[in-house]
Amino acid sequence: MFELAWLLLAFPLLGALINLLFGRQIGRHNIGIMASGAVALAFLIAIWLFTSLMGLPAEERTITVPLWQWITIGDFNVNAALLIDPLSVTMSLIVTGVGTLIHIYSISYMEHDERVQRFFFYLNFFIFAMLILVLADSFLGMFVGWEGVGLASYLLIGFWFDQRDDSYGWFADAGKKAFIVNRVGDFGMIVAMIALWSTLGSLTFLDVFALAENGGLAVGIANFICLMLLLAATGKSAQIPLYVWLPDAMAGPTPVSALIHAATMVTAGIYMIARTHELWHIAENASVIAAWIGALTAFFAATIALVQTDLKKILAYSTISQLGYMMLAVGVGAYGAAIFHLTTHAFFKALLFLAAGSVMHATHGELDIRKMGGLRDKMPTTFRTFLIGSAALAGIPPLAGFFSKDAILLGALVANPILYAIGLVTALLTAIYSFRAVFVPFLGAPRDKRLYNHAHESPALMTIPLWILAALSVLGGLLNLPFVLTLETWLEPALGHHTEPSLTLELLAITLSVVIALFGLVIAFARYVRNEGWPRRLSEGFRGLAPALEHKWYVDEFYDAAIVQPLWRISEWFARVFDQKFIDGIVNGTAKLSAWFGEGFRRLQNGAIPTYALSILIGVVALVAFFMFNA
Repeated sequence: MFELAWLLLAFPLLGALINLLFGRQIGRHNIGIMASGAVALAFLIAIWLFTSLMGLPAEERTITVPLWQWITIGDFNVNAALLIDPLSVTMSLIVTGVGTLIHIYSISYMEHDERVQRFFFYLNFFIFAMLILVLADSFLGMFVGWEGVGLASYLLIGFWFDQRDDSYGWFADAGKKAFIVNRVGDFGMIVAMIALWSTLGSLTFLDVFALAENGGLAVGIANFICLMLLLAATGKSAQIPLYVWLPDAMAGPTPVSALIHAATMVTAGIYMIARTHELWHIAENASVIAAWIGALTAFFAATIALVQTDLKKILAYSTISQLGYMMLAVGVGAYGAAIFHLTTHAFFKALLFLAAGSVMHATHGELDIRKMGGLRDKMPTTFRTFLIGSAALAGIPPLAGFFSKDAILLGALVANPILYAIGLVTALLTAIYSFRAVFVPFLGAPRDKRLYNHAHESPALMTIPLWILAALSVLGGLLNLPFVLTLETWLEPALGHHTEPSLTLELLAITLSVVIALFGLVIAFARYVRNEGWPRRLSEGFRGLAPALEHKWYVDEFYDAAIVQPLWRISEWFARVFDQKFIDGIVNGTAKLSAWFGEGFRRLQNGAIPTYALSILIGVVALVAFFMFNA
């Protein structure tokens, strides 16, 4: 029955091709319906695979579905095949389930855009590529999907390539930035694959893991491979130092931000590390580095989110921070907790981005929260759903984000108390900026009367997905509760056995998580609703950091000064000096030399009979002399 798993890939690809070839004939509105229906059918296939796996014993829930023989060059053999197991099916459910809701939302959001056919083609292509990434049974197959989602991301971030604004500059540049930064990470993936093939002679996941567990992979080479995989993950999952592309990626349409840069593509690095956890068990040093990168990324991005005024950029830095939590989890070996948070994050962050899109829809594209205020009365549905998403992000119990974030913090507490402390402080900052994003635009008096008067609630095609995602954000925590459906137990065939920590540590972590989240809520309410003085006094000791936070710790400025501008200057030198004087000099010199020789030989062909007679004479004399001297 699993032989039909290829349909999971076929439906989004078919939807993309139909819209590409026949989009103009079927009409603008039907383009969105076709694209949404294709992803919805893929979601039904994912549900069928899930129920089929549930009917099997745990030890039989890893199934390889061969498709065709792909590459055979000497000893190098890679087949096109799908790996069906709890991890890949869970990721497929997230990609297609959340993807369906975002496609439906996009029908209304993009209805007036002239390029709607192109938009839904790109969106379906992204789903297709993302499913290849999570379903492939080998590193090379995963890399095809990895590059596919990178291409789709580039196309969708720069979708409005001919537009610009003061916050993002040219939107086309944002797409190029994402593409180039991710290429740096992709270099790590390529090197890791080369090292794996050279060491183990295979790129198929199950073969590599079996060989590694049987001692085929030395600790040194394992650390090198995992560090290269970590480089790839820092690019795709926006970790220090390659996170800088994600905030600029908000230049794309808001549904793109929800699907690609919150729920799916940016989690590819986390998925890749979880998928290859057998290698990371050997590479303990690489795991420690991953944990520290995750913790520092989470804290670093949270501090920046505190002072952002662009609603989507607040959510962008929040996404980077939450991805840092997931990286922390895989670094300390809490793979199940990482996938759990990946799942709940897909629910509440997709909800927040779509709600932000609803605000943009109501305010004619305005995103500056300093110009808003009082939108709760104009947009009650958007307000309520945004509040639910923010509470889930902040870790307020009993919403989904509380349970998944607590699972990560508990894993960090068991592994390293310092990492746990960083995660706990980050949780406080998360609660503050999450509710700031609610209180400033939705509560209080309107700051811009014209903006307020024109605001309105979004149509049903946009608000219904919001309510569904809000329900998932409320109930998603049940996925990992005992006696309901323990996600970490479900994932054990793919991620290994989950070890329960002591009850004392668990209760301590839960208590501190609740206290921290509620304290952050109180601070945000006192500061942004009641306008009380004590939150200001609390932050006075950090006032000197305000310029650095507003300039995002000057990271973009550093990259511009240290990398971008030197490359521009080198390129200009090559264009002005090397290209014009050396390359052009060689080409032009060759032409001049040819012209000089040609002119000389042309003069010999002057039409004068005495000249020709002299030439014949010289030739005869030369031949006679040659034969005389060689006789």
